Amino acid sequence: MTGTEGRGPAAGERAVGTGQRTHTDAEARPGLDLRLVYRAYRHRRPVLFVLHLVLVVTSYALAFVLRFDRMIPDAYLGTFWITLVPLLIYRLSAFAFFRLYSGWWRYVGMRDMVALLKAVALSSMLFIATLVFMGEAYTFPRSVLVIDAVFTVVLIGGARFALRAYRERRRPMAAAAPRLRRVIIIGAGDAGEMLLREMRNNPALGYLPVGFVDDDSHKIGFHIHGVPVLGTSSELGALLARHAADELIISIPSATREQIQAIVDRCVATKLPFKILPAIAALAGRVQISQVRPVRVEDLLGRDPVDLDTSLIHADIAGRRVLVTGAGGSIGSELARQIAAYDPASIILFERGENALFLIEQELRRKHPTLQVHPVIGDVREWADVERVFRLHHPDLVYHAAAFKHVPMMEMHIAHAVHNNVFGTRNVAVAAAEHGAKFVLISTDKAVSPTNVMGATKRLAEKLVLSLSSARAQHFVAVRFGNVLGSNGSVVPLFTEQIAEGGPVTVTHPEVSRYFMTIPEAVQLVLQASVLAEARDKIVMLEMGAPVKIVDLARNLIRLSGLEPDVDIPIVFTGLRPGEKLHEQLTSETEETLPTRYDKIRIVRTDAPRPLDHALDQLWEAVVARDDRMILRKLQELVPEFSPQAALIASVRDRASGEARAASRNVG
Repeated sequence: MTGTEGRGPAAGERAVGTGQRTHTDAEARPGLDLRLVYRAYRHRRPVLFVLHLVLVVTSYALAFVLRFDRMIPDAYLGTFWITLVPLLIYRLSAFAFFRLYSGWWRYVGMRDMVALLKAVALSSMLFIATLVFMGEAYTFPRSVLVIDAVFTVVLIGGARFALRAYRERRRPMAAAAPRLRRVIIIGAGDAGEMLLREMRNNPALGYLPVGFVDDDSHKIGFHIHGVPVLGTSSELGALLARHAADELIISIPSATREQIQAIVDRCVATKLPFKILPAIAALAGRVQISQVRPVRVEDLLGRDPVDLDTSLIHADIAGRRVLVTGAGGSIGSELARQIAAYDPASIILFERGENALFLIEQELRRKHPTLQVHPVIGDVREWADVERVFRLHHPDLVYHAAAFKHVPMMEMHIAHAVHNNVFGTRNVAVAAAEHGAKFVLISTDKAVSPTNVMGATKRLAEKLVLSLSSARAQHFVAVRFGNVLGSNGSVVPLFTEQIAEGGPVTVTHPEVSRYFMTIPEAVQLVLQASVLAEARDKIVMLEMGAPVKIVDLARNLIRLSGLEPDVDIPIVFTGLRPGEKLHEQLTSETEETLPTRYDKIRIVRTDAPRPLDHALDQLWEAVVARDDRMILRKLQELVPEFSPQAALIASVRDRASGEARAASRNVG
């Protein structure tokens, strides 16, 4: 292997076992002296150098012998010896340049062969140039050049592959791992081939590959390292009847959502355990068994891995003080994790909940022991708390993730929703403007043509941030995206809990759909969007893919738990909750989106920001008075696209009437 390709955890080490610890070759072989291993490693390069030298001389001599039919004429013996020296210099130097002395022959692969071809081609060109310079070009037998190059590749490449083949052939798989699990790999591509190689190279993993399954019918009947491609995934049941297996591994990183869904359905039907190699695992070009894991619901979303411009993000964060509000929440804590990886000078965790703050603080200190972490208990609704954290820590960047987000609950607590989501946002944004910090608002697709209080407050927060940015020439941006899988209060943890309890799984409506992305992906795109120059003073929308029906999500979770929907676990439809839409939108009818340099990030073109101070003062008075009817009226004035549901209007009216009757009784 060349470079770092195929190396173990460190030079001279080989992964043995299940990945819980890494053993050296010496540890894996009882009685082998560690000092002998060290000496062998220390002398390995000189041995390789001598071996390459011998093979180069041999191939050059064979080229002359073959060219002159076994007997080299005396006239050409002198040419042979004179030209051998420059050939050796060029060949061996090219081998060193392409790092052919540093690879482990036991892991030889196609990259090594490509490096060998490049080294031979380069050294041959230099050798020909030398022949011209020496005046030998017209008398030198030209066919020797071609024959020698071919022999060099065959001898050196063949020696490497022969050693690898010998090691793999002599490896006693059954002795190393007596309890082997027979596995069928679904996907006979590069990732599947790499999984097969690791199973073969590490017998202690306990896998015995018995075949591949691939939907490319042209591959059927072919063998990969001696393992046959048995058939297509649609034939999986019949194939298992002929080829017994204990486990299935899905290894198709490039598969679409529909393809993965179909394969998972077929795996479920077999009743066998099955796992998946996530798409992200294949990005680095190296696949390991440790990356294989049980299928999760996010694997069925079919979303491509995010291609980040990490240099821009690092330049924006490195060496700067970063404040994250709502740092204990699902989005806030993931923001803190990913920001910590970009070398900030410090990270300030602002959170109201003590336990959540403690957990993320301890995690960051454990994973980044040199990072300055400042946990701050505070409430964005309290100006004194916000002003104090800015005065003490002077943040350069602010990511505002603190918000109330549960739609039905905010329908019942309108004043609290406005207080937290609107005026809490104003507190943090104003402090950021006064201290010259960049401000990033985490928004939601529920802010688009809102039909609930939570969505209306987030839309007003967007308008507030843009108006402040326009008035104070600050770098403010709002990032809008849909639901995130696994976040606090999302349907996935709820469904998982209901399945664990034996059901039923409750879905509001058979047609209800939502946009989904994973929490890490959402945060990655937030960080990327925040450094876009064209996103300044704008709303940015993250590409959410196709909407997913919630009932399909529920059925997938049930199947992934090894159960059958509507048989083992019933699904019950409970009706839309207060404030819920049947389908969410990412833009309203009055908005349009513009592309950016990143496919998954778009700029939302909306109405020009206008001053909101006077209207917000009136809204604040209504919040202080806890006057829900006035709050609702002011929200509609500030967010004209807000269309509260009839049930909310009636509920507010009834609450106001009840409070009025209670007040009159108290007076009486």
